[in-house]
Amino acid sequence: MPEAELSPALLRAASLIRNVPDYPQPGIVFRDITPLLADAEALKATTDAILEPFAGQFDVVAGIEARGFILAGAAAIAAGAGLIPIRKAGKLPRPAASVDYALEYGTATIEMHDDLPAGSRVLLIDDVLATGGTLAAGRRIVEQLGSHVIGISVLFEIDGLGGRDLIGDLHTVFHAE
Repeated sequence: MPEAELSPALLRAASLIRNVPDYPQPGIVFRDITPLLADAEALKATTDAILEPFAGQFDVVAGIEARGFILAGAAAIAAGAGLIPIRKAGKLPRPAASVDYALEYGTATIEMHDDLPAGSRVLLIDDVLATGGTLAAGRRIVEQLGSHVIGISVLFEIDGLGGRDLIGDLHTVFHAE
């Protein structure tokens, strides 16, 4: 959302996101959302903003490990929907599917259980869109298991890294450079 369209609560939420340079490696600027998560008003405002364009369109929320879990959990509760975790490799006791993908600083694998009925409508949530690899993998794994991603929503998008080109249409609450 353009800053001029943000409510006072969302402006405050944006101000709580800290930039941590050179983490997890030199040249990467990590966006620390823990101060936002610790503020009930900011967390509610961002949860509402993440959900707003998709109200009534989904059966379940899927969140990508790790910070996407937190936002997806809050969104699922607010929407009265279930939550499906998409985990890093080796964290699930019986993964039904896995997808490998590229990060801006390496490669990774995500896994998911097959707990959804085929044809479920899924809102996919993560904290950040950077290069788009994680969200593209999240969409692939949900679809690989027979469900449909009806939308993707992120807390913030880092402009200029090409993620939107890979993902296509998605909802972003905040933008960062």
